Amino acid sequence: MTSVRTGVVSVILVNFRGTDDTLDAIRNLQSINWPSERLEIVVVENASGDSSAERLRAEATGITLIESKTNLGFAGGCNLGVAKSSGEYVAFLNNDARPDVEWISAAVRRFEQSQKVGAVASKVLDWEGEKVDFIGAALTWYGMGYKPLTAEAVPSVPDSTADVLFGTGAAMFVRRSVYDQLGGFDERYFMFFEDVDLGWRLNLAGHRFAYEPGSVAFHKHHASMSKFGAFKETYLLERNALFTLYKNLGQESLHENLAAALALSARRAVARGELDSTSFDLRKGGNDAETQEVSKNTLATLYGVDQFVAELPSLKESREQIQSTRVVADNKIWKLFGETDAPAFPGDYFHEGYSNLVNTFAVLDGPKVRKVLVITGDPIGPKMAGPAIRAWNMADALSAANEVTLVSLAGVKPVDAAFDVVHVAPGDEKGMKRLEQSHDVIVFQGLAMALFRCIRETKKILVCDVYDPMHLEHLEQGREHGSVEWTRQVSSATDVINEQLERGDFFLCASERQRHFYLGQLAALGRINPANYENDPDLDGLISVVPFGLDRTPPTHERDVLKGVWPGIGSDDRVLLWSGGLYNWFDPKNLIRAVAKLSEKRSGVRLFFQGTKHPHPGVPEMAIVAESRALAAELGVLDVNVFFNSSWVDYADRQNFLTEADAGVSTHFSHVETTFSFRTRILDYLWAELPMVVTEGDHFAELVKSQELGVVVPSEDVPALTDALEKVLFDTEFAEAARENIRVARESFFWDRALEPLVSFVNSAHYAEDRVLAGTAGLEASSNSSGRQIRKRKHGIAKDIDLVFFYLKNGGPKVLVQKIQRRLRRG
Repeated sequence: MTSVRTGVVSVILVNFRGTDDTLDAIRNLQSINWPSERLEIVVVENASGDSSAERLRAEATGITLIESKTNLGFAGGCNLGVAKSSGEYVAFLNNDARPDVEWISAAVRRFEQSQKVGAVASKVLDWEGEKVDFIGAALTWYGMGYKPLTAEAVPSVPDSTADVLFGTGAAMFVRRSVYDQLGGFDERYFMFFEDVDLGWRLNLAGHRFAYEPGSVAFHKHHASMSKFGAFKETYLLERNALFTLYKNLGQESLHENLAAALALSARRAVARGELDSTSFDLRKGGNDAETQEVSKNTLATLYGVDQFVAELPSLKESREQIQSTRVVADNKIWKLFGETDAPAFPGDYFHEGYSNLVNTFAVLDGPKVRKVLVITGDPIGPKMAGPAIRAWNMADALSAANEVTLVSLAGVKPVDAAFDVVHVAPGDEKGMKRLEQSHDVIVFQGLAMALFRCIRETKKILVCDVYDPMHLEHLEQGREHGSVEWTRQVSSATDVINEQLERGDFFLCASERQRHFYLGQLAALGRINPANYENDPDLDGLISVVPFGLDRTPPTHERDVLKGVWPGIGSDDRVLLWSGGLYNWFDPKNLIRAVAKLSEKRSGVRLFFQGTKHPHPGVPEMAIVAESRALAAELGVLDVNVFFNSSWVDYADRQNFLTEADAGVSTHFSHVETTFSFRTRILDYLWAELPMVVTEGDHFAELVKSQELGVVVPSEDVPALTDALEKVLFDTEFAEAARENIRVARESFFWDRALEPLVSFVNSAHYAEDRVLAGTAGLEASSNSSGRQIRKRKHGIAKDIDLVFFYLKNGGPKVLVQKIQRRLRRG
């Protein structure tokens, strides 16, 4: 098997009696803006039966020529070419197409924006660049793919990137790993709709097919089936449309659509031959001869249906495999179909039958799409902190079966996503109200309910993500502000959490420890009651564990960031990584003391604090950062053994730091915040298979100890911490055993596993039982099923003052000023 070469693009050209075009295409490819060492041109000579192979050998240089003994069709020819290629990306270009100079580079840039992009569809114009060949994809309800605006003038308004159902085989790209996963083109098609089928399967598998208008090709499109008989094209189109529909459409829609599609084929066959289907009616009399002359176009349609029947056993196997592994629901993918109501055949007779079918069968509406709003208080962009990362992955997981909008209250920078990403400022009540009204389920974290009246009063199903117990967090975070302000902050945080627990329909927490804690708080608020308990005695339907998660794609080292690059860190040094930020409730000082002590015994020990400046502009640098720097300087290890990154590492870039580290560390003090915390930085260590040293007392300390993922040490025990650091850095046998254990332990933390309870709830979203029975669902009443009156909280300026710290943390001074001014304007 050919080894895959990273960064290489393999362009597949299939030649069948078009050698002049193929030679032109090769020359054009070799002159575009793409490094020759990263370009592989594979030409499949598809049994032309003429001098094509000899000419290609003689006149084409710098290519791999593959000669097929039989004509494999477009699908088989492409598959053969890919099998003989070696690129990370495979590209398909019709031999009568001319690539623009940026054809490859624009497509590769699109791939690099997101691993979710499994294929890129090029913009294809006619040879002169004046008319459209492909600028988008659509699919009829009866399985025939088509290209909107084909042969029309190129729109004057520039088009933009978008996700599509499929790309045109004339010019498109696919990640090799995705192409291999899908098994390439289905060779049963021979030609026509094999690109539609591949794109549909690719989307069902959870990959994105991205249309990239910067990747342009020009197509002569002079090839015609007329010389072989136009009826043969009709045969392939009819047959292949049924193949595509049957294999890929979900069970919910298949029976309705397939029955109507078969009936429409019959009407189309009769219309093609301009036949009278009533002529065999006994009441009509007419010609009693046993034979009748019929157009081959009519027979082509009939034969296409018959061959669909003949292939059903193998198609059934394909369908079972596709449907059993699909990760995207029909209700989500339906929007990629575009205008499904396209008769695509002329004549009153045909259109009368078409109308009868679409008015009888439910083939046009598609499955209902649930709209989900996910709200985070943190910025969305290349640099994201924990809350934003969590919200992002929630939106991504939910987008498989729902239409999702991710809202940041703190700002959005350009980022590639399979869902809508928008910014709503905390003072923009109208903007949030529009979103609240247009969505069915709202998932939020942090202060969205406190900031927006429309969220507090929403009649929509509400999912409250309370994985961050902010009232416990503020027991430590507010300590430095004095007793009065400290008490106010903790009280305000408790009010915020209680308000969410009183109103929510479903709650998310990060661990079983947290779940038990919140069950107590829910019980105190009257939410643990017979209505919620009757059919859900474990109460998993009210509150479930949804921890922070991991990406299944392992981290890769793309560039050097620490060893041999960061001043003071050598290429052979042993690096301890503190992933994430530095906050007052952590204990970096004793870690610094331990590193200083260990460096007296062992050379080359380096501790790197990955981030000290939070990506949220409203979160100031905490006092512990300056204190840690000062201690490192005092001990003589600052920028010698201990290093601080003065900024924040991009979310996508953190893999480079993790893959250069030798071990991960997380130290904290012993207090109640620790007991119920969920240190997301530990997940980075699991992701990168880093042995770790952690302080005892929290959820992950139990996991590290029980699964032997590293060493757990008592709080503030410098000698024990020093010994533990030495063990994970220099005991290679121990470190390798820890890595093996990590590979097992992390399975339950991958995002697809971690988010299962949320995905399951949203896919069957419902109000909490106690709110339904008490009439509080939709806020139509104000008491819960226990008979206890729900407190009507004030949300005026007094509340704003209580929440000063929270507004500063989540939006900065500007947000606080907006909030107060808005309240003052209302009087």
